[in-house]
Amino acid sequence: MTQTVAVLGTGKIGEALLSGMIRAGWRPADLLVTARRSERAEELRTRYGVESVTNAEAAKRADVLILAVKPQDMGRLLDELTSHLTADRLVISAAAGITTAFIEDRLAARTPVVRVMPNTPVLVDEGMSVISAGSHATTEHLATAEAIFGGVGKTLRVPESQQDAATALSGSGPAYFYFLVEAMTDAGILLGLPRAQAHDLIVQAAIGAAVMLRDSGEHPVKLREAVTSPAGTTISAIRELENHGVRAALIAALEAARDRSRELASGNG
Repeated sequence: MTQTVAVLGTGKIGEALLSGMIRAGWRPADLLVTARRSERAEELRTRYGVESVTNAEAAKRADVLILAVKPQDMGRLLDELTSHLTADRLVISAAAGITTAFIEDRLAARTPVVRVMPNTPVLVDEGMSVISAGSHATTEHLATAEAIFGGVGKTLRVPESQQDAATALSGSGPAYFYFLVEAMTDAGILLGLPRAQAHDLIVQAAIGAAVMLRDSGEHPVKLREAVTSPAGTTISAIRELENHGVRAALIAALEAARDRSRELASGNG
């Protein structure tokens, strides 16, 4: 890549993108970072060999700006950038619930904006980043976003109208699995296992199941049925899950997450 990319907001997600780009072949000389604290800026310079600059300097020098700040900080950041940013720059937002229209309205006319919803497994290069084009973003702009976020996992293009649903499933998705592992670990303790052993058993079961889902090409129902023998232990557990409305609770939970994403997008944070 010959473009200069600036990461504005170098928390966990921002740093994960930075390190992923370097591993994918981006030259540190082509990467800029911004940080609120001088010690954080020095840490990033030492660790990755990149240059730390102000937000205004990043807007002037970078071809691509990745806005990896918290949603509540986005308006203030855009106010800081707007007088320095020209419409030939690509702006990529990784802030939950912030629409491309919100950003476009605050920047120069026809500035291309791409919205991305990553999830926390980008920290271990197993993330899913859902990508949508704004009004002025082209397929080339989307390809640039995919090249950046593809270094830390998989990417998927969707219309922006589906971003709230994608946030509910993928952006928040890892938390549901952590919640499930937490509950199953507690159940293992109740059944007499030490916490560490219960945790290891559940985590490895989750990893194995995920790999089978990804690599086998089988529908999850078929994979579940392969474990569910007649009158066996698994079907007894499944019956209790159904009796307690777990499936309905999951649907309701994801609907609530989608609705909250819509509220954030409308400014009702």
